[in-house]
Amino acid sequence: MQTAILKVEGMSCGHCVNSVEGAVKKLGATGKVDLNAGLVTLEYEESKVSLDEIKEAIEEQGYDIKN
Repeated sequence: MQTAILKVEGMSCGHCVNSVEGAVKKLGATGKVDLNAGLVTLEYEESKVSLDEIKEAIEEQGYDIKN
């Protein structure tokens, strides 16, 4: 299991949390959003999904990844 922390801009409410966490979950990974810090902590299996795929799914929800 891999872990990663992404700095994500544009998240400001519960809907944002649900959008990001839902998009990550659809890929078979787990994501925990910290709105105050603007961070998403991820856990994923590299053999099933790549970090780039997860980043793309988050960006498709309308958020900007800064790292």
